[in-house]
Amino acid sequence: MRLAVVDIGSNAIRCQITKILRHSNQVNFKKVEYIRYPIRFGEDVFKLNEIGKVKEAKFYKLMQALKLLFDVYDVDDYMICATSAMRESRNGREIANNVEKNIGLHIDIIDGETEAEYINKVVYSSLDEKNYLHIDVGGGSTEINFYVNKVNLISNSFQVGSVRRLNNADTPEMWAEMQNWLTHNIPTDVGPITAIGTGGNIDKIYSLSKTKSKTREISRFAIERTINFVKKYSFEERINILMLNPDRADVIVPASEIYLSAMKWGHATKMVVPDVALKDGMIQILFQKHFPDSEDVTKNIITSY
Repeated sequence: MRLAVVDIGSNAIRCQITKILRHSNQVNFKKVEYIRYPIRFGEDVFKLNEIGKVKEAKFYKLMQALKLLFDVYDVDDYMICATSAMRESRNGREIANNVEKNIGLHIDIIDGETEAEYINKVVYSSLDEKNYLHIDVGGGSTEINFYVNKVNLISNSFQVGSVRRLNNADTPEMWAEMQNWLTHNIPTDVGPITAIGTGGNIDKIYSLSKTKSKTREISRFAIERTINFVKKYSFEERINILMLNPDRADVIVPASEIYLSAMKWGHATKMVVPDVALKDGMIQILFQKHFPDSEDVTKNIITSY
């Protein structure tokens, strides 16, 4: 079976086609195709409250291309989710309807809580009985969950994101809301708290830090040190010397400010970076749709990339 998922984010659109291999009590998710296109809807939406005509036209072409890709890969089922930028855009729903009518692909515009739930599908399987603060920073929003003994005690979504911050579309009130929520809801008497960081920017920060850890653990100090290193380079130097994609080179610093602030307010001094994202949770959702008994084998899933 082949499953396809598309994550329409505020910064980029990610498509992954995965082949599901089942044998006995083991499930293997094997990635057979991955495409990332930096459409940056948030650049329009957080300034103009709508997706502009240029990006809209490119989006239709991309969705048509993905539809063809699904066909040539013989995809059995797909799931397309749009997050912060499209849900805040006044023409987001209209664009999604046009895609379904003219191209034949259905787009779910999901809220922040659902986004966090999907990401947690893959994060949860790696948890133990310790205390974890899961921080997922996207282009337009940040989702935060707090776990104790593998129980999600509290969660929230905030309108603070890397593209939003880059375009000065965040406000002191948005930041104060996140700070107040963390400082008032994350207890200090439960013992050490480890952050879990998901999102493309923290993956790149971890890579740039050259941290050597089998568990992909990095300290808050190492994150700060890495970002101070990145700040020394101009935008062009980040692309040509640090080898960052253009749409990563400008948002990596704003994103780091969100991760570091959430860690500080949530009393976390270290972070695990598991290299999973919304698309991985979406694949889990699709898998469980076709294999209702999957809850019994989820812990045995092997992701082969």
